[in-house]
Amino acid sequence: MLNLISFDASPLGALGQLSLLAALAFTLGGTWLAVVGGLKADARATEAARRAVWAVFALVSLSTLTLMAALLGDDFSVRYVAEHSMRASPTWIKVTGLWGALEGSILLWAWILAGYAFILSLTLRRDALRPWALAAMYASLLFFVGVCATVASPFTPLAQIPADGRGPNPALQNHWMMAVHPVLLYLGFVGLAVPFAYAVAALVTGRLSDHWVVVTRRWTLTAWAFLTAAIVAGGWWSYETLGWGGYWAWDPVENASFIPWLLATAFLHSIQIQERRGLMRSWNVWLIVLAYASTVLGTFLNRSGIVQSVHAFAGGPVGPVFLGFLAFLLVAGTLLAAWRAPHLRDEGEPPAALSREGAFLAGNWLFLVFAVMVLVGTLFPTIVEAVQGRRDTSVGPAFYNAFAIPLGLGLLLLMGVGPLLPWRRAEGEGLWRALRPLLLAGAGAALLAYAFGIRGVGVLTTVGLAAYNLVGLGLLTGRALRQRGGGFLGLVREQPRRYGAYLAHVGLVVMALGIAFSTAYRQDAQVTLNAGAAPVQLLHETLALESTRVEQKPYGQSAIARVQIDGRPFEARLNTYLQGGDTPFPAPAVRYGLWGDTYLVVTAFGEDGRWASVRLIESPLVSWIWWGTALVVLGAGLTLVTPRRTPAPAPALRAAPATD
Repeated sequence: MLNLISFDASPLGALGQLSLLAALAFTLGGTWLAVVGGLKADARATEAARRAVWAVFALVSLSTLTLMAALLGDDFSVRYVAEHSMRASPTWIKVTGLWGALEGSILLWAWILAGYAFILSLTLRRDALRPWALAAMYASLLFFVGVCATVASPFTPLAQIPADGRGPNPALQNHWMMAVHPVLLYLGFVGLAVPFAYAVAALVTGRLSDHWVVVTRRWTLTAWAFLTAAIVAGGWWSYETLGWGGYWAWDPVENASFIPWLLATAFLHSIQIQERRGLMRSWNVWLIVLAYASTVLGTFLNRSGIVQSVHAFAGGPVGPVFLGFLAFLLVAGTLLAAWRAPHLRDEGEPPAALSREGAFLAGNWLFLVFAVMVLVGTLFPTIVEAVQGRRDTSVGPAFYNAFAIPLGLGLLLLMGVGPLLPWRRAEGEGLWRALRPLLLAGAGAALLAYAFGIRGVGVLTTVGLAAYNLVGLGLLTGRALRQRGGGFLGLVREQPRRYGAYLAHVGLVVMALGIAFSTAYRQDAQVTLNAGAAPVQLLHETLALESTRVEQKPYGQSAIARVQIDGRPFEARLNTYLQGGDTPFPAPAVRYGLWGDTYLVVTAFGEDGRWASVRLIESPLVSWIWWGTALVVLGAGLTLVTPRRTPAPAPALRAAPATD
């Protein structure tokens, strides 16, 4: 039988569980009030529902702080703390324990969701969408707070309190990025609940004009920026921690974060068409419903145990519950969209192929196909297991690269031409005049890269499309400067949304170059080095083993190899943790560079300290991925800035009429 609360537990455990139960009660009450407010147009009920959100946020915050206090205070009477923390862990590891395992991660999700709902309650307009947007947010809160308070409570007490805990997952202790990546990911995932709530409100009320997409643009951009940063931060964690020299392996949990990013990106582009032309209403509703549902799908895959991944949590009781919530979102979204289908029809002419909206529509199809293919590859092993009972089926990078490369290049092509096309329709001669400098720049860049020895078709195409995009953005900016006059910064202050989007596109181009070169021209070699022996030539470097040593720590040990690479010292480590047994976790030494990284991994040590086996990896332009991401996030932030309005000139004073 489910133990909702035990007063024999520690005070912290009892306080945390009581807070969750109280939050669940306020969530139920707020849901009822919001629905009543919407059905009866009752402003008092809607206002009460809005204020109930504040109580939910306060109570979930109290529960979250309580669990943090239990982790920092080594309160092993709480099962979650006993199973996922230990006294010897550094403070920052104890903090990350809040989201380092199943129950705590769901509590963090519920807390962030309550925070978004609280901010939404402060910004909601007093219109017909208001109660139903609150009701949709409450539906998500009801699920996540309910899961935390019942089947996945982090405050379950222990009858026999251990002297020490088992400690966290060793893979989560190996790099500080685990203090950043999951939080960014949840901020991105959960942030999509707000535009989803507005979409539900628009469907329920039938108010499917431009208003709801205009209101949700900032919310979606914020969530999208967090999700972009989270995906790349996860890639950096993989690059720095797993010792394989890569950053993306098409892992099922990686894919689960990429699918909502693709759908949210498509949504961000198509809402511009609805704002400007009143088109693509059906697209926008479906995209945001699927984007939010895909975040729940990713959470289900990560926490159900049905996929094998270094990023996944162990299987628990929440898998079926998440699957049910996912089914509820999809069924509810489908029924609402079917009900309002006549209102989702576009009123104007369909987008012309040679127009800005036509380019955006083509991009949406590419994003959608991309997302579907990634979903198919992710779920295929699970489907095979369900049908045939085999768990040995896997889908490797070759499958994903077969469609990801052409689709990615297609998106780069559309990204460059889209902003140059006029709305409604482009004339053939004008289109050629606009495209000619872009095509010439792309062809020239590809030929120059070929002259420097680049031979891969994909890399040459990426170089050409990068130049094509950058020249296009430069021409658009130059045209605006000529028309407006003045300086570039003044132009940005007046139109931050446009130039933030341009900056984000520049960041994506930089990332694309980093991905293309680091994938195609990565070099990898291994060697065993002997202390005191002559230096060894490997790849383009000279390696010499200087020394090895072992550092003992309360929570494990680190075996360290100090290697000179071209006269510069590198210290690569093999970390082992008390709770990880004899399994080593590599901590590579990386020399970051603008044009490429030198990456050293130690794979084995001699017990006498006289030798070490190392792996050397050279990857060109990897750092461009990280810097490109910074530009993307900065650009997204710039688009959120309210533009500076130039004050209208005061009317001239008229002279008083002459009098005799």
